Formats: sequence, structure tokens, C-alpha cells
Amino acid sequence: MCYSAQIKADYAKYVRVYGADIDIERFTKLYWFRSQGAKINIPRAVDFWFNDPKTDAEREISRLIVEFNAQQATKYEQDLFKQRKRLADAERTLQTKTTKKALEDKRIGAEKVEWNLEKLAALRRTELVPDDSRIFPGWYAPVMVMEHGRHVVKPMRYQCRLANLSAESDRQFAACYNARRDNLEGFWGKQFGTFHAIIVANAFFENVKRHKKEGRELAAGEEEENLILEFRPRPQQDMLVACIWSHWKQGDDELLSFAAVTDDPPAEVAAAGHDRCIIPITEANIDAWLNPDAKNLKAQYAILDDRARPYYEHRLAA
Repeated sequence: MCYSAQIKADYAKYVRVYGADIDIERFTKLYWFRSQGAKINIPRAVDFWFNDPKTDAEREISRLIVEFNAQQATKYEQDLFKQRKRLADAERTLQTKTTKKALEDKRIGAEKVEWNLEKLAALRRTELVPDDSRIFPGWYAPVMVMEHGRHVVKPMRYQCRLANLSAESDRQFAACYNARRDNLEGFWGKQFGTFHAIIVANAFFENVKRHKKEGRELAAGEEEENLILEFRPRPQQDMLVACIWSHWKQGDDELLSFAAVTDDPPAEVAAAGHDRCIIPITEANIDAWLNPDAKNLKAQYAILDDRARPYYEHRLAA
């Protein structure tokens, strides 16, 4: 399954290349909820969309981002002070006697000091790095759909909650960030052929067992070791990843969420030890995928078959 992806978070490209409108109202609501303490993860690259606001709505989002970053900086600074004190206290104790608690406090304190410093440095960075575009299950990403005959980009959560399920079902269906092609007419039957979407990505990441990557069985007594592999298309290109989405609503609460469609992997992904792969559709099929005919699912499968077929190079993710 595609447990993470590196999205193409380029506001201007969505507008220029795909002729998309940005659902600025949805983005404003999302950023407002985040500023009020909701647990909402948005890639920093999307925050950067609003660094140079041109409209009142964009200026409001920019204000909310600045406010949120200030809240985060205060939280990290307070914990940094706490962990530095914890570390110093542990080191003083260890000068006179060695205790299990002091050793643990020193280890944990040092790790948390480093973690907080990294978070503060990231907040202060003015240039993006590749990880700023990563999404994980539960994170929000810009997703392109068709609305009233127009391409529209909306923020959606990468873990699809079907309209007939409760909010509590997220735990039961935690893996619903991917939709298997062979189950599109089963579990995903109400979405497939009706609610189609695309995300633009230039890499994806997979959890792979070391022994599978090395093409061997586990040795006697050997425990499984997990690796995270980064797959990038060659030649380098943006991938139009086929997705399905859902508009969940319960009372005043609502959620837009999506899942990436996956299929059997090409040979090079299988050889690296993974058994699924995202499906990048061709640019010629964008409108046909985003405006499906629920009575002609055969045509939707044909779009998935007529996929882009780059060669996926892989490496250990940092």
C-alpha cells in the first residue's frame, strides 16, 4: 500500500496547467479549524501557497498560518526548556551515582531536545525541502475533482471515510487510504464510478520487509525488519494518481477524504519487495476519470489500464 507520497504542492501549476479553480473557502475553513486546536496535519509546502497572498481570503489563510506557527513555536520552546532541565538534572545525578531513571531521563531528554530544535528550525525555514511535501495517512492534501464542469482543487484527508460510516470507523478502517482495484466494486462500490479524484505526486513511499527486498526467506530465528523505500518515476515526472473520494457529513460535522487506487505492481516494484502500486493515469484521461459514467464502469477500468508506465527507481528513504 502507498503509505506515504510526495505531492506536487504547486498552486500556480494547478491553475496554469490543469485550469483548476482553488476551493478557497474549504482551505480557509481547514486552516481556521487547525488554528483552533483541531488535530489537522497539512504539508508545509501547502502553507507556502499563501506566502504571497493576493486576495482577502488568501490573506486570511496567511494570517491563520502565522498564528498557528507562533502557537507551535511557543509549544516547542516550552518543551525544549523542560527537556533541557530534565537532561541537566539527569547528568548531575549521574555524576554521583548511576540509576536507571537518570539514564532514561538523559536518553529521552537528549532525544526530545534534538526533536524540538528540529521542529523550531523547520518553522523558521524560508525555503522548502522535499519532506515538506510528504503526506501520510490522516494528513490533508490538495486533491483535484470535477465540479460543475470545472477542475477544482479541494483539501482532503488522506484516509477515506465512506459517507455511510461513523467517525469512529476511522480506527476500524485505518488502512482506507488505499483502494484496491480488485475491490472497487465491493467495499468502494458507492465511490467507484461516481466520486473520482486525482492527486499530483512525484514520489511514493512503501513499507517493505528487508528479507523480501533481498529476495529471500527469513533465516532461522531472524525477526522481520521493516524498511521504508522511496520510489520515483524515471524519467522524472509528475504522476496523476487515480483516487476516489467521499463527502462525509453528520450534523454540522463534515469531512472530505480520499484514497489512492492501487493495483498489482510493475516488475521493478515487485522485485523491491512490495505487492501494490499506485496507478498514474495519463493526462489525456484526466477529464474522463474525473467525470465518470457510473453506468459504464468498463470505461473506468480502461482508464486504469491505459496508465502511465514510468520505471520506478527506489532507494532507502531518509
